[in-house]
Amino acid sequence: MSTKIILLAHGSGGRLTHTLIRNTLLKKLNNPILAKLGDGAVINYKEKIVFTTDSFVVSPLFFPGGDIGKLAVSGTINDLVMMGSAPEYLSLALIMEEGFDQAILEKIIESIALSAKLAGVKIITGDTKVVEKGAVDRIFINTSGIGRLVLKKELSISNITVGDKIILTGNIAEHGLSVLAKRRELDLGFNIKSDCQPLNDLILPLLKHEGAIKFMRDPTRGGVATTLNEIAASAGLGIIIEEKFIPISQKVRVACELLGIDPLYVANEGSALLVVSPKKAYSMVKMLRKQPKGLHAGVIGEVINQPKGRLVLRTIFNTQRILDMLTSEPLPRIC
Repeated sequence: MSTKIILLAHGSGGRLTHTLIRNTLLKKLNNPILAKLGDGAVINYKEKIVFTTDSFVVSPLFFPGGDIGKLAVSGTINDLVMMGSAPEYLSLALIMEEGFDQAILEKIIESIALSAKLAGVKIITGDTKVVEKGAVDRIFINTSGIGRLVLKKELSISNITVGDKIILTGNIAEHGLSVLAKRRELDLGFNIKSDCQPLNDLILPLLKHEGAIKFMRDPTRGGVATTLNEIAASAGLGIIIEEKFIPISQKVRVACELLGIDPLYVANEGSALLVVSPKKAYSMVKMLRKQPKGLHAGVIGEVINQPKGRLVLRTIFNTQRILDMLTSEPLPRIC
């Protein structure tokens, strides 16, 4: 698809997003650290730290299970954790339109403060801008984060080999459906809540097992299918996942069927995909299931040699189909 204007699909996390990143951003900003396109950047500064940044433009600002403030803190913490670091510090930048309700702002800041406190991180710097009414949709938030690398060997796509197992730490599609239902005022009757949550307390204990985890990524925009496509393409290997092992609640499954949405492409904000050594995968799952955030964790697939760069789904009927990368966003503005 060729275009000279930015479309909503450019922010979907799918094919147009990747084209924009590689052909525009990387073309102008490329350097060895940025070129890895990780969830954060490992920096050699006396000791290795991880730095990441993210922006949040969710609509509506408040949704079942979270809000833009909790989302900003959790999302940035999770990007640091996916790089194998223990989050310590965050920055906070707010862009608001004139006329924004101060009571709503205070509610958002309270959520940010509580989320940071519960996750054990400190917000140490920030910025505030106010623009003309209509220049932004009420409020946008940018957060950057710094974490201390806890692994001797960095997590990397290059670590992945055939036979490695794919672990998913929690139920899928809850965040995207929560935002959709609230935005469209859909009374689905399922009371679906976002899984928005920081994952440092769930994931960091696993990193004590040096070398067991090869790579991690949180399946936010584009969902599980797009994220696994990214991993397969970058690794130059295939990935096969088993439909029967993918954790999804019955109410989310039914809601997706009613709405005609594939849950594998719906955004998540409180789960992670781990590529793990086959010898350690099932012991990792046992560890995850001991914590409330990991109750539904499981091995959902493995890395295969062929087809290279592709994601394959083995269905409950024992047939196989290729899952492609998301091209357009079924629900923009979810994070």
